[in-house]
Amino acid sequence: MSTLSDADLDKQTVTKAYARWAPVYDLVFVAVFERGRHAAIAAAERLGGRILEVGVGTGISLPNYSKNCRLCGVDISAPMLRKAQERVTELGLSHVEGLWVMDAEHLSFPDDSFDAVVAQYVITTVPNPEATLDEFARVLKPGGEIVLVSRVGAEAGLRRSLEHWFQPAARKLGWRTEFSFERYSQWANQTPGMHLIERRSMPPFGHFSLIRFGKEGATGAGYESEPVRVAS
Repeated sequence: MSTLSDADLDKQTVTKAYARWAPVYDLVFVAVFERGRHAAIAAAERLGGRILEVGVGTGISLPNYSKNCRLCGVDISAPMLRKAQERVTELGLSHVEGLWVMDAEHLSFPDDSFDAVVAQYVITTVPNPEATLDEFARVLKPGGEIVLVSRVGAEAGLRRSLEHWFQPAARKLGWRTEFSFERYSQWANQTPGMHLIERRSMPPFGHFSLIRFGKEGATGAGYESEPVRVAS
């Protein structure tokens, strides 16, 4: 796997950052990332069954899932999860099995537990992205998918320079600005049983992508493996 750079994050930085984000998270993220959020949910619902959302935050996605799905949510931030639990209670979201404070790199679920693992705007915020993806693959059932909406860094040009310049400030906010697609593709190439299904550009400004990885094995009802689709 890739060697982690000095700019990579630590758990204490991430936990503190998201505790600060909790009071304003919905205000900032609901509208800005709406299309990416709905694209991830649609991809997971196509598989159906039991879905794990990692980095569930304040639970803004939970009401958008079909009640035919069974949802589990985890997040490293207890303040975020308190808001998510309030949302589950107020809206009567009976399809939510539970919410847990949990480190994405060390999930407390058995192997092959979920039909889909969804992580929206998470991978570029965790201290060890490849180890976190390994953990997603572990808890994913054969035939299931990892569905990410995630930042993809620029490969060159002005945007690349700006990302490099802004990285120290971004780190204090709990995310990375520099994160190439090569890290995602290398992980899939080096992880037995996993393959890239799709990469699709997402707003705002195409800085993010919907990325889907499939796990080899028996497929679920209504699911057929797909050719790789890359639309950067």
